[in-house]
Amino acid sequence: MAMRALLLLPAALALVAPPAARRHRPLRAATLESLEQIPTPAFGSTMGDDVTRLKAQILHYGATLDRGQGYNPTSGDQYKGKMDAAIAKVDELVARSTGAVADPAKLEGRWELVFSSVPHGIFRSSPFFLAIEEAYRRVGTPEKASLFFKLHELQTCSWGASKIGRVSQTVDVANKMLYSEFDTQLFSLTVIPVLGWFKLLPTFGGCVVTASKLDVQDASLELEVDYTTAKPVEGLSGLGEWIWKVKVPVGAVWKLLPWNKGNAPTASVACKYLDDDFRVVQDAGGEYFCYARPV
Repeated sequence: MAMRALLLLPAALALVAPPAARRHRPLRAATLESLEQIPTPAFGSTMGDDVTRLKAQILHYGATLDRGQGYNPTSGDQYKGKMDAAIAKVDELVARSTGAVADPAKLEGRWELVFSSVPHGIFRSSPFFLAIEEAYRRVGTPEKASLFFKLHELQTCSWGASKIGRVSQTVDVANKMLYSEFDTQLFSLTVIPVLGWFKLLPTFGGCVVTASKLDVQDASLELEVDYTTAKPVEGLSGLGEWIWKVKVPVGAVWKLLPWNKGNAPTASVACKYLDDDFRVVQDAGGEYFCYARPV
């Protein structure tokens, strides 16, 4: 009986009248030109405090530009307008500063990089690379510093060979030291282009730490690189326990190199803005580095 019912079911369904066709409202597709004309309120327009608004806007640009790495003149000028707008906001914030570090104690503790206008790598916030730039400037060839950073970026970051993660600084005012850190991931994205999707090499890396002597002078931070070392990053494979014990005496080696003529690896950055949770410094080439207290 059950089998007979199953056989008769298709015939029964065929006798049922089909449902009336429903009329759907046609969707109006927006053109790309009309998308650009949709009114959008300006970010921070409801903030009453100008300083708070400017800091929020700088953080916004820092996020959309990956702390400044999104604009790279080597690959193209597609984000130059956004970078120029971000720099203008930093200029506005700096204009509201007294231009001096009134209380060095405000520098104490950890700061994380949230935006930089510098091209060819945010690793340039490290005093080691700042010292390289100032060494070139000392001999009157600042353009060679830019070329050096461009080549360094191409060599280390091409084809997923290296990727810069968190960048931070810890200021120890009492002991007159500044510790610069940046996390680096090696072989984070390595595949055979077009031919395959599998990962060729495992990802590993760590945190590169540069320790520098610090002297706070009015509106500038005077730095002298002492040594460089590394430490593990939680969740990221390292080269082995031996690498964390390596301590490179940069300061001593630097003086021995003949082209440095016995000069120490020094650098100076101007503190252009400082409050309890935001700091802006400017290097010798006029590029900005903006730091915020970690959340």
